[in-house]
Amino acid sequence: MKTTMSGLLRRMAMVAMGLALAACASVSSTGAPTIAATDTIAVLPIVNYTETPQAGLRAEAIAESLLKAGGMSNTKRYPATVSQETLFEPAERQAVTRALEWARTERARYALTGSVQEWRYKVGVDGEPAVGVTLQLLDVQTGNVVWTATGNRTGWSRSSVSGVAQSLLQQMLSPLTRG
Repeated sequence: MKTTMSGLLRRMAMVAMGLALAACASVSSTGAPTIAATDTIAVLPIVNYTETPQAGLRAEAIAESLLKAGGMSNTKRYPATVSQETLFEPAERQAVTRALEWARTERARYALTGSVQEWRYKVGVDGEPAVGVTLQLLDVQTGNVVWTATGNRTGWSRSSVSGVAQSLLQQMLSPLTRG
């Protein structure tokens, strides 16, 4: 009886923890295209709309790594000369346009881009990390959006922003990866 009661309590605790963690994240996305193993995905600039310097560059690096870890071995990142992160939105959009042109010259099939809306530690006693990201997968030849996802996640006070971002981006990119 004691073993059964302890097992039941353990399961209830795991369910409660799962519900608590699920309440900390929200992701919405459209249906993902089927990506062939031979398709190249170009990682384009992810625009930074936050007050945190280089949040877009950080999101790009994490996204590229997660795509490769998820079986997308034909992943290329745009050259650094294409984008210099600035505080001015028109320059950011021009960088995405230049990077898409680069992706065409590289004969990439798809291009991943997006924006970061939040990348910070919340103000307060706990200082919880909070991340908000929007991603778009473009058909490189047409420039059309073929998949999009938006998500946000907060972590516990002892979590890092990059850890929360990795977890969020992994959840968002999972429909595109093989692993």
